[in-house]
This record gives sequence, C-alpha cells and structure tokens, in this order.
Amino acid sequence: MTNHQRQSRRNFLQHASGGFGLTALTGLCADTLGAQDPLAAKQAHFDAKADSVIFIYATGGVSHIDTFDYKPDLIKDHGKSITASRWLNKTGEYERFLIKPHWDFKQYGENGIWVSDLFPNLAGVIDDVCVLNGMHCDSDGHDKGTLAAHTGSAQFARPSIGAWVSYGLGTVNQNLPSFMVLAPAAPYAGAQTWASDFLPGCHQGTHVIPGAEPIANVQPRVASRELQSLELELLRKFNSSRQAERENDAVVDARIRSFETAFGMQSAAPEAFDVSQETESTFSMYGMNSNDRTGFGWQCLMARRLVERGVRFIELIDVGSNSNWDSHGNMADHQRLAKNVDKPMAGLLSDLKQRGLLERTLVVWTTEFGRTPFNATANHPGREHHNFCFTSWMAGGGVKGGLAYGTSDEYGIMAQENSAHTHDLHATILHQLGLNHEQLTYRHAGRDFRLTDVHGNVLHDVVTG
Repeated sequence: MTNHQRQSRRNFLQHASGGFGLTALTGLCADTLGAQDPLAAKQAHFDAKADSVIFIYATGGVSHIDTFDYKPDLIKDHGKSITASRWLNKTGEYERFLIKPHWDFKQYGENGIWVSDLFPNLAGVIDDVCVLNGMHCDSDGHDKGTLAAHTGSAQFARPSIGAWVSYGLGTVNQNLPSFMVLAPAAPYAGAQTWASDFLPGCHQGTHVIPGAEPIANVQPRVASRELQSLELELLRKFNSSRQAERENDAVVDARIRSFETAFGMQSAAPEAFDVSQETESTFSMYGMNSNDRTGFGWQCLMARRLVERGVRFIELIDVGSNSNWDSHGNMADHQRLAKNVDKPMAGLLSDLKQRGLLERTLVVWTTEFGRTPFNATANHPGREHHNFCFTSWMAGGGVKGGLAYGTSDEYGIMAQENSAHTHDLHATILHQLGLNHEQLTYRHAGRDFRLTDVHGNVLHDVVTG
C-alpha cells in the first residue's frame, strides 16, 4: 500500500495550508456526511483476489477471427458459400461467403495460445493473459452493445460497472475519485457508459481527457488558501441548510461529496498526473516519449499510476477520430488500430508485474461485439457487426494466465463450448474484487437492482482459488 493509500482524509486536511482542513472542509464532512460517507472503504463479501480494476474498452467491435480466435477451417474454406440466419440486424436466410483472416496466426507462450500478427507485443506476455474466445452478447448495435458491455443492459439506462464497484467497495484514497475514465471522447452511448444512474452520484466516473490539462479547473482560482477557506465555509453553510430542507436528496448529497473530492484533488491529481519522474525505459515500455500526453500509451501509464494511488476502477477507452474498430468497409484499419494499443497494453501488464501490482490488479480488455466471418462477396474488404461470438481477455487479479477459454464453431460464427455472456464477465470481475454479484444490489423504484440483473455466472474455471 502506498503513502497515498495510507494517508487519511482527515490527516490530509489537517496538514493543508492555512489551517483550512480544520475549518471549512472538516465541518462540511461532519455536518453533511459523517459516518454516512458513501465513499468510505467498505468490507467485501469475501476475500478478494484483486483490489482494483483496469477496464480497457475497444470501441467499434474488434474482429475476433482476425485477432485471437484462430480458425483454420475458415482459411481452408475461404470463398465457400454458407446460409446465414442473420444479416445487418435482420433475420432470414442469406447466402454469404466465408472470408479468411486478414492476418496470420502463431502460437505463443508455454501453452501455445494463438495470437494473430496484429498483436506481437501482447503475444510476448500471453502467459499472463486469459483469452475468452467464446464471448457473446445480446445486441449487434453499437449503442446497445456498448451500454451492455458497461452496464449489463442493452435496453435501459443503468449504472456503469465502475459505479457498481465504487458503490460496493468505496475508496481507499479520499483525495481521488474511486472511478476514473481516461478517454479523449465518449464511445457509443456517450457518458452513460460511466454514469451512476440511480446509484448515488458520487459513484459516477470522473472523465479525464488526455492532454496538457487532463482534469480541467483542478487548480484553485482564488488568490489564497485563506480566501478559498472563507468561500467554502460559506458554501458549507448553504449546503447544510439545503440538505436540512431536502433530507435524503441524492443530488444534494452528491454535490456536497463532489466538493470534498474536488478539494482533495487539488493536491492529489496534479501529483498523480505528473510523469516527470518516470524513467525513459518506462516511457519506452509503453511505446511513448516523455512529452506524450495524448496517446494510448499515456492512458495505460496513467492507469498504473492511479492503481498505485488507490483508485478502485480505471477505464481506458480506445476511442477518437482515428480510433474506431468499426471496419465495415476496410479491415485493413485493424492494422493501424492494433499498432496503437498493442505495445501500451503489453507494457502495462509488464510494468504492473515488475512492480508487484499485477497480482492484485485485474486488467480486462473487451469490445461490444465481434465481426462476421462472412460477407456478401468473398472479396469484400470489410466485416459486419456480429454479437453471436467475440473475444475478450483478462489478466492479473487472480486470473489464470496462459489460458484460452471458450470456443466457437469451425468458422467463428457461434460461441460453443464454455461460452460466456457479458453478464458472466461482469460477475467474474465483481467476484475477483470480493463481491457477490447476486448480493451487490441497490433498492430503486420499488425493487432491487444489480449489475447482472437476474443473470450471470462466475467463470470459476479461469480464476485461481
């Protein structure tokens, strides 16, 4: 545990300049939050294998058959016609033609895990990775698929998995948000992907935009700490009065808690995002240079730094004007997209392992769905949306490395043996954090809700213990 994790909020405030901590903000905590602080660290349901999660999301739908799901029969039968039962979100009977992978596959690691040439660096650390090749989900639409990947529901607004983790476990560092999202923009479905919805607002993700000022306005805009103290003391009085008028108002409670977190972030966030003390070898490991503040390498490096500082759930979203895996018309784009993330992700796993953090940090990579192994013609350059089969992977946090779990049919059309739904992936993530997905519930609108709804099974075969 780092010094950042050990330092309590009260100690931080007591040492804040100008005596501010013993006046305004301590009063705000005592008067409005007290023992009911929704972000206080909570006891897990059982012994956890992981303390934090790094959730990497590849927006657009990554082709499983071109990355991790090796299908020799698809190569052999390239150009063969088949009858597809679903095409472009329509059911029926469609004559389509098989299209082989656009890249070669090789076996890596002690167990010979198949990885395509798109991910040479990740292949080098595959013994730490568990590949889930039999994934499937409910929707082949981007918005719905993205919602389901984050919230468990493709149909309705629900809290993000990061919000559920924050709600279930709280935080060990009161000076940083418990759930942070590093992304240049929102993916499909927008900010709902990191929303808290009906959970208390303090559990929603804090959006960090890569660049010179990752978190806007974190520096105080007042002339002195003393003046800020006076301003926040006045704010405390207004908030307390408002809260007395509107007891149990979630919006007011969330707003009050946000002011406290914002004050702590004035000190903690600049230090966390300052990479000036990182070595050149570390930058190289992530495929970046010391001046890079916008690339995916920076996102991965920051994920490691935030884990060190006790942030509970960190999401990295591979999204932007040049980062979308939605390759309807040109699968060649996968080459550029993979190159952008391959070394940073491998570097993240290596860096976490070298620092002794991988054992207690669960790293998850996923996407909204896969892509069709067939198309309207045998020489079509792209692939369409495909929710019946796709690939995710996990590493660290008590997950068995060097394992390929789950299979699809001979062409990668349907998930088959040891298949896993998105609900199963979510249940497994919560399980590694010591949370029973059936017991992590919140009462709303007259009934209990949970991340996995009424579904989900922990993938016990892929975790230790």
